[in-house]
Amino acid sequence: MGLGKLLLGLGLVLVFTGAVVILAERFGMPIGRLPGDLTFRGKHISVYLPLGTSLLLSLLLSIVFYLVARFHR
Repeated sequence: MGLGKLLLGLGLVLVFTGAVVILAERFGMPIGRLPGDLTFRGKHISVYLPLGTSLLLSLLLSIVFYLVARFHR
């Protein structure tokens, strides 16, 4: 595959991901503060574990890559 096609594909994935993030925020589901994201705050330290966000992004990217592979054949 040529470099141009690769860059175009990556650009489309970024546009799709950006659109999903914007739509999620408009429907009251802000990415990064989903149920399942854990935050621990102490006196001098904060720890953030975005488990829910990671699962959602993994699912979305799996669907996108599946569709790209299916239509690429």
